[in-house]
Amino acid sequence: MFETLSTHRSFGGHQRLCRHDSAEIGLPMRFALFVPPEPRALLVFLAGLTCTEETFTMKAGAQRVAAELGLALLMPDTSPRGAQVPGEAAAWDFGVGAGFYLDATQPPWAQHWRMESYITQELLPLVRADLQLPADRVGISGHSMGGHGALTLALRHPQLFRSVSAFAPIAAPSRCAWGQKAFTGYLGRMQTDWAAHDASALMAQQARAPFPQGILIDQGLADQFLLDMQLQPEVFEAACKQAGQPLNLRWQAGYDHGYYFITSFIEDHLRHHAAQLTHE
Repeated sequence: MFETLSTHRSFGGHQRLCRHDSAEIGLPMRFALFVPPEPRALLVFLAGLTCTEETFTMKAGAQRVAAELGLALLMPDTSPRGAQVPGEAAAWDFGVGAGFYLDATQPPWAQHWRMESYITQELLPLVRADLQLPADRVGISGHSMGGHGALTLALRHPQLFRSVSAFAPIAAPSRCAWGQKAFTGYLGRMQTDWAAHDASALMAQQARAPFPQGILIDQGLADQFLLDMQLQPEVFEAACKQAGQPLNLRWQAGYDHGYYFITSFIEDHLRHHAAQLTHE
């Protein structure tokens, strides 16, 4: 069960801020949940570094179209908080501490940094049961670190997610400074262990297209992190071609990494998911 801390009427539905004691994380966790007037499917949206469960909820402007389409929106927090692990506060300097949507295996992170299991085994079943939605009506999306999480969780758990998209994802974390720092801290120095949480490596291992109806990615061409080689969507694009996976990678001229970019294209992503989740 979970506690609703606040609820706000929004486009005929309700925007809720919730809290529960997580068995997987071992700490209290918060999440936001938008429930449209007639929920038909659920979209999980994973936010990026430095964000919380309220960032996408308040900045993306997704509720109007989600209400129209019957998409419930689940926005988890990005990371465990309050574990009092040495170095945790430095997480927001693009390093270890931010959740990265995986289960850490290395001390001191392994006890609480279990974001993959938290989302897939605890939070998603909890919310889906509350909404009384069938198991085949769930999609996943995300931004930046959350885009990495959306791609990797979809590829690692295709039985849970029927549709997937991303905004400016960290698409090849084994090849960039952010990913290398996080993976070393969470998973150790064996790069063979990193591949299991690298979307490009996971896609390259596919024998056939895991999402035959297509993956949607938007990437701004004025994104400083793209220019700094932190994102590398072209590596994921090459892996999709190798696997025969349909990918709509849209390069958006003039757009940066922030939420003005996301608000500009969020409707397209919501409709991408609704087309796959709400039609038989």
